[in-house]
Amino acid sequence: MTSTYGEYAESAGADAIDVLVVDDDFMVARVHRAFVERVEGFRVVGVAGTGEQAVAAVDGLRPDLVLLDLYLPDLFGLDVIPRLRSAGHDCDVMVISAAREAGTVRGAVRQGVVDYLLKPFESEDLRARLERYAVRRGRLLGAVVRGQADVDRVLAGAPVPVTTAPALPKGMSVETAELVERVLREADGTLSATECAALTGVSRVSARRYLEHFHTVGRAEVSLRYGAAGRPERRYRFLGPPEGRPGRGTRRQPAPQPAPQIDGQADGQAGDQADGLRSGGGARA
Repeated sequence: MTSTYGEYAESAGADAIDVLVVDDDFMVARVHRAFVERVEGFRVVGVAGTGEQAVAAVDGLRPDLVLLDLYLPDLFGLDVIPRLRSAGHDCDVMVISAAREAGTVRGAVRQGVVDYLLKPFESEDLRARLERYAVRRGRLLGAVVRGQADVDRVLAGAPVPVTTAPALPKGMSVETAELVERVLREADGTLSATECAALTGVSRVSARRYLEHFHTVGRAEVSLRYGAAGRPERRYRFLGPPEGRPGRGTRRQPAPQPAPQIDGQADGQAGDQADGLRSGGGARA
């Protein structure tokens, strides 16, 4: 098995978050690389297929983030992490694996992984985690700690009351976000982007963008509805507070993060090798 960890290192801007993909299945690695390259601000600088290749790749490429499979042919993935630390590498690690054992998940947490994504998954599931990671990383890099509130902001995920909603991505408006949120909150069950568009008067593309934003920040969960043919339909359910609006003086606990949707198919084009595939279908991928 050969490593391609130097193949992609000069393909993006200097401000991008550099990612190393580690997976022993070269097809799965290609899919993951394509998924990452869809997310703005991230670039894949290399791919490794074994634990030893991963250690060498980190040493040579100095990535910011490693997407680490656990079932590698030479090492168990979690055993790679202490080797990286003992070599002085402080890159972050996100586990991407089919390993569902509670002990493995606990071990990953003890090793300090930034996230744990179960295979198989959709590209949007990885996108949400990468975007969340970018926010947390930005907080850490720019942190100035003057008191406990600053520490709480850095330690993303701590249930700290907040008085304002997360900033909307560029191009989104507060008014439209509130309209979509109201329709989603009042829906009887789940809502598709098409149904949301019909109820709000915005385009389906815009409706989906706002719904995906709510999913990313933990305000909505996503489920899949399979039809007779074609890709499954993404349906959204509101998870936020039933009354009041964050950012309008309402103090609330942040909504819990939804469980990853692991039964979907990879949507859209993910490069020539990834078209129509979902990530990691094998039991030991």
